[in-house]
Amino acid sequence: MLLMFLARLPMTAMGVTMTLYVVNDLGRGYGAAGLVGAATTLGSAIGAPLVGRYVDRYGLRPVVAICGLASTTFWISAPHLPYQVLLAVALPAGVLSVPAGTLARLVLTALVPLEQRRAAYSLDTILVEASFMIGPSAGIMAITQLPAVYALTGIGVCFALSATLIYRMNPPIRSEADTDVATGERPSVRSWLTGRLVMAMFISAGALFCLVGMELAALATLRASGDIAWSGLLITFMCVASVLGGAIHGAVRRSLSQGTLMVLLAVLTLPVGLIDHPWWLLAIVLFPSNVLCAPTLAASTETVSAAAPARVRGEAMGLLDAASRIGLAVGSPIIGFVIDHSSPGWGFAASALGALAIASVGLFWRRSRTPRTPGQVPALTSS
Repeated sequence: MLLMFLARLPMTAMGVTMTLYVVNDLGRGYGAAGLVGAATTLGSAIGAPLVGRYVDRYGLRPVVAICGLASTTFWISAPHLPYQVLLAVALPAGVLSVPAGTLARLVLTALVPLEQRRAAYSLDTILVEASFMIGPSAGIMAITQLPAVYALTGIGVCFALSATLIYRMNPPIRSEADTDVATGERPSVRSWLTGRLVMAMFISAGALFCLVGMELAALATLRASGDIAWSGLLITFMCVASVLGGAIHGAVRRSLSQGTLMVLLAVLTLPVGLIDHPWWLLAIVLFPSNVLCAPTLAASTETVSAAAPARVRGEAMGLLDAASRIGLAVGSPIIGFVIDHSSPGWGFAASALGALAIASVGLFWRRSRTPRTPGQVPALTSS
């Protein structure tokens, strides 16, 4: 867990660092910086299931070596590239980014007994929240206080170190009970990508759509009320609430399902826009929805790990990563458009309603793929 926490730090720092580099050092606008970020996100969404599939087939070390080399090369060379070349290589760099999230889930599934995985996934999600408290702040400090070549090269060095440590430690990606599965025939995608798994992907995408929209709407609300100076403290408060929720989710013997947690997350986000000042009152009304953040993400991992066969678990976890990144990628521009054409308060409502709409697509997909006998009413079992 400590190793994967360290591996995620450069991943959480790279977005804001690259944005500030493109705007301040290359003299481009935020739109141009957003194109580089979008290309990297799209590449990682495409690459996550492919990289997971190769982990299933060839093991951890070859994949980590190739992805670590690609990520290191991209970030070390980035400050020496013109904008057009940087934009062109951003997508393949995203495809070959180090799959720290996928690997963390695979390793935990292999090392932790079934009855304790909820606690392990919750702790892993808490560490993700902690990395987002540290990584972006460190990236901003580096790119604003140091020459850009040092800041971007530093991220490349961090990728090289984390990939080297993962390669040397070589943690197991399958439990002893699953060892024999590695030599078996790979099942077809249709045989394991069931309606339950597809629905879990949609729920995860909806949850991330809601979370990124909530954060954007909160920042817009602070700016509109003149409290933007408190934005750092508000984001930290939201992360602390998520950590608390993750601790509770991991400690209880029985928790709510992934679908129920996501619906509660959206429902509690819906009325937040009714409060726009002062900043501390906004923080209070954001607390309940953020308590559900880590539990929803942990439950997503738990659902996929339970439903996916061991032989293709890496690819399934990669699909989960891809779904989450797509939710993040589409959430920002959509909620930003809503805020620009209405008010920050409507951003919270759009985040909640969009998340529910995305999850509803997954529910429709599952029901349409569930075979039933004549006269039988399909059970709406939770995911």
